[in-house]
Amino acid sequence: MELAGSKTPHWLQMMKYIIDPIGFLDKTAKRHGDIFTLSGSLSIAESRAVVVVTHPKAIQQIFTRPKEITSPGELHQAMAPFVGDNSLFVVNDVRHQHRRKLLLPPFHGKRLYTYGQSICEITRKIISRHPPNQGFSIYLALQEISLQVILETVLGLHQPGLRQRLRQRYLAYKGYSKNPLVPFLITFPSLRKDLGRWSPWGQFLYLKQQLDELIYDEIRKCRQQNDSTRTDILSLLVSARDETGESMTDDELCDDLRFLFSAGQEPTAIAIAWAMYWLHTHPNILEKLRQELDGLGEDPDPVVVAKLPYLTAVCNETMRISPIIPFTSPRLVQTPVELMGYQLNPNTILDCCIYLVHQREDLYPEPKKFRPERFLERKFSYYEFLPFGGGERGCIAQPLAEYEIKLVLATLVSHYEWTLVNRRPERYHVAGTFLTPANGIQVKITNLRQPQRQRSPQFVA
Repeated sequence: MELAGSKTPHWLQMMKYIIDPIGFLDKTAKRHGDIFTLSGSLSIAESRAVVVVTHPKAIQQIFTRPKEITSPGELHQAMAPFVGDNSLFVVNDVRHQHRRKLLLPPFHGKRLYTYGQSICEITRKIISRHPPNQGFSIYLALQEISLQVILETVLGLHQPGLRQRLRQRYLAYKGYSKNPLVPFLITFPSLRKDLGRWSPWGQFLYLKQQLDELIYDEIRKCRQQNDSTRTDILSLLVSARDETGESMTDDELCDDLRFLFSAGQEPTAIAIAWAMYWLHTHPNILEKLRQELDGLGEDPDPVVVAKLPYLTAVCNETMRISPIIPFTSPRLVQTPVELMGYQLNPNTILDCCIYLVHQREDLYPEPKKFRPERFLERKFSYYEFLPFGGGERGCIAQPLAEYEIKLVLATLVSHYEWTLVNRRPERYHVAGTFLTPANGIQVKITNLRQPQRQRSPQFVA
């Protein structure tokens, strides 16, 4: 039995996806079902045919058969000049497993709790810069919040001057990604020619080198200080040792930290921005959330806030209906396997579509409806709800991201009254591997508010 799928040329397929990502995915899935082919990948720079999977049982099979179906770094090699040859994003097999073991501990456990108060303070400080009744993009404000959180929690930068220099260099480096030539530089390596600082590739290399200079400086300082009282993630990574006593090299640390800047800043800002949009188009849900938060009083413990059931449900429903990334990391078939009745040959590329899984009627009735209660009524498996990807290539910083999303959102709705400037539905914009709000979600602060002292209602299934 042959797989059905789109025969559209890859370039035209990409154009349709970029213009209307959600419409393209919805129409393609409606036409072809749970598993289908595309002429090329929508998640990586790969122009050969790929198989898109949207059924949880198939995704479980993909994630749990690591010998037959792998997730090799080679599939991301087009991104190596951007994320670094030593980045966890592109390294392979044993090296990937080894590095993941070293990187995981700083993003898990009780260490995360020490960042809570700082996250809330950074949020209030940055939002306070915006005068009442003056419209601004909450998405852009959230990008600034998440960047400041990274600078403090990941790098441990508390000196304003140094923090500002690194911020400026990172924003210049990141701003280059908006250059319309970047997609071509990713897809066609032959265009990567350094013809001087003002040539497209030369400019990228210069901005990358400028950012790396400061990151290497911080790594060296951290190694020299060897301060056991530091709780930032850089200090934990510098002191991390594997089973043989080996630590990460400076090059590995630099590439992973640079990648964490991008992978850590965008997802949290995107998720919180969409949460603000959905809450302020559903005032009854916003009111329920505020009742739960107000029940904790004026200065709640961030750890307690992050465990609130309705807040968690709101964040999960936001990432379900407006996923941060539409696809997991791609997989590669190594040996002949059967998937949903289809025989797949070696070297077949698999793309698991997060968005289409989250839109399944059999899992999420009325999937286009924003209804957080569905996450209180049942527990979804890792193959049914996968906002941060899954398997061995799942987002390593997921616990920190979820903690930050909850605390920033709680701070925004607890301390401020908001209104949407534009009531028209917000569209999705493809920005690299992310789905961002096209118009930045324009909002106004209409009033300051204080938590109302009342008993928090019980939200149960």
